[in-house]
Parts: sequence; structure tokens; C-alpha cells
Amino acid sequence: MFGIIRPCRHRLTEALHQSWTAHLCGLCLALRDDHGQLARTATNYDGLIVSVLVEAQSDDPVGGRRKAGPCPLRGMRTASVARGEGARLAAAVSLALASAKVRDHVEDGDGAYARRPVALAAGGVAERWGRQSRSGGSSLGFDTGLLFDTLAQQGTLERAALPGSSVLLVTAPTEHATSLALEHTAVLAGRPGNRAPLAEIGRLFGRLAHLLDAVEDLAEDRATGAWNPLLATGTSTDEARRLCDDAVHGIRLALRDLEFSDGTLAHRLLAHETAAAVRRTFAHAGAGAQGSFGPAAPYGPAGPRGPFDVPPPPPPRRRNPVAGCAMWALLCCTCQACCREDYEDPCNGRRRQGPCSDVDCCDGDCCEALECCECCECCDCGGC
Repeated sequence: MFGIIRPCRHRLTEALHQSWTAHLCGLCLALRDDHGQLARTATNYDGLIVSVLVEAQSDDPVGGRRKAGPCPLRGMRTASVARGEGARLAAAVSLALASAKVRDHVEDGDGAYARRPVALAAGGVAERWGRQSRSGGSSLGFDTGLLFDTLAQQGTLERAALPGSSVLLVTAPTEHATSLALEHTAVLAGRPGNRAPLAEIGRLFGRLAHLLDAVEDLAEDRATGAWNPLLATGTSTDEARRLCDDAVHGIRLALRDLEFSDGTLAHRLLAHETAAAVRRTFAHAGAGAQGSFGPAAPYGPAGPRGPFDVPPPPPPRRRNPVAGCAMWALLCCTCQACCREDYEDPCNGRRRQGPCSDVDCCDGDCCEALECCECCECCDCGGC
């Protein structure tokens, strides 16, 4: 799974969480039914927004659901899942994005992709997904070839990026590709008046996704010498944060110009979860920077320590992998990994903080409060 829209269950009502899950499962099953089992690995959180937007603009959203059989990821329970043109378009777009992402890793020689056998196999998968994306999009009147033509410019723009140049020159292909995909949801739903604002939302969402991905990879890319748009253009994290905040604000403004049959989930994901993704990404980036470039510790490897020196911390405690996975499942299923102020990583013993733990749900603006936990009953934003 990849993508920036990963809502915590506490930030969605039960009905919205069920709807979000219906689109996620619908995307996965559309990939399987139209393109085979392997294509299901292209399922991603951001791609399902395409399905959400088609349903939000549809006059009969209930007609776009079907009952799916038991699935291990749902605890072998059946579920109502999204179907139809929205899920199929989301599948075609997801395959295009996954194909481009794999190609990018192969060209850059990232990690295991530096090995020739892996690169050859991954290149073959990317080529197959590209063909499947084109055929799937064509059946819906959407030319995914335009996505590939746009994303193909990425390498050229990356090679031309120099310190002092705008990072937005590098994000342009992602912005345009996402704009094309979201704009077509209005075509499928028969809402031509929504095309322009959806194109703007897609452009800003693509910018946001590209920048947040760069921020997440910044520390690792700096350490390994891998190419990163922020490092290549000399863009600071403060400037990247400003661009991300502006993109979230622009998405919220464009949402006001849309006509929805029921835009509750779409608004929640695009107006609120994007802001949560920005906070989460930069909070983690800040923690990593502090750990890497903070003041020196009061003790060191060389020389004896004095009586008042702070002793080194004990080494992280390692847990059996099976027990660690079981404890992670418990923390996630009970939402402790999201909302606890402080807890121990079940695998390595390090202390962690839940992303929702440092926000007061009942303080400040009601809409901002809901960005922490939807379960707080002190706020009622209605249609906010």
C-alpha cells in the first residue's frame, strides 16, 4: 500500500469508515477482476479517491455497490464494496501510477532494483501494467496514454533540476497526470460543470503527493545519495511545508465549486485528511532531523565518563517477530498506535507517539478539531 490519504479510524464516523473501506475493497477487486491477481498489489490509498469522486457526483450512489465474499483482510467477513465505472477508472489510474513508480525505481536503481534480475522482472511487470492501464482506461473513454506521456517527462525534468530552480518544475508531471484523472470523474458522472474545479483539485493533490513523498524520503535519500527533488533544487523543508499548506488550502477552495449528490466522504478525504497527511509527514521529518542533527549527547565512545555524566540508554529490546506482529495487531486494532501519547514499539522496544495524541479535539476551531478524532462528541460540524 502507498499513498498519502491514510485516515485513522478515529477521524471517520462509522458510516464514513465503512464507505471508505467499500471503495478500498472495490478498487482491489476491480484490479483483480479486470487485470489479474498480481494487479491487486497496485492497490493504493490515493487511487480510491477517483472511485469516491465518481460516487459522490452520481445520482444513484447505492447502485454502485455490490456484496463481496469473505476476505482474510476483513476477518473473513462479507462486505458491500464499490463497483462500476468509478472503481474501474480507479483501477486503471492505480495501474498507471504503479507502473510509473516501478519504472522510476528501476531507472534510479533504488535498493533491490539495482540488481539486474530484479530490475528486469520489475520492468516486465511495469510494462504489463502499462498495457492493462491503457486498455482499462480506453473502455471508459479515458486515454491513460496521456498519463504515461506526462509522467515520461519526469526523468528529463529531474535531470534539469539545479539548486535554486523551483521544485514545482519537478512536480509538474505528477500534477498534470492527477489533474487528468480527477477531471474525468466528472465525465463519468455526467457533471461537466465539475471538470474545471476537479482538474484544479487534481493538480494540487498531485503536487501535495509528490512533495510529501520527497519529505518522507529526505533523510534516507540524503544518507544514501539518492536523488530527491528537495535536495536537487535546494528547497528547504520550511518552503516545502508552505507549498503543501497552500495546496491543502487551494483544494478546500476548489471543493466549494463542486456539485455533489453526497460529497461527505470526498470532502473529508480531500479537505481534512490531506491536512492530516501534511502534519504527520512533517512531524516525522522533524523528529528524524532532530535525531540526526541535534546537539551532541553528554557522553561519547571515547574516554571515561565522569561521575555526573548521563549514562547511555539501554539498548532497544528485541522481541520475537511473531510476538511483535501480534502486539502490533493489538495496538492497531485498539487504536492505541494512533491515539496513545506514548507506547513501546513491539518489535524494537523504542518509544513511539501516536499521531493523534498531541491534538486537543475540543480546542479551537471545530473543523480543525475534527481533524484529530471524529469520536469526540464535543464538536458537531454538521456539513462542515
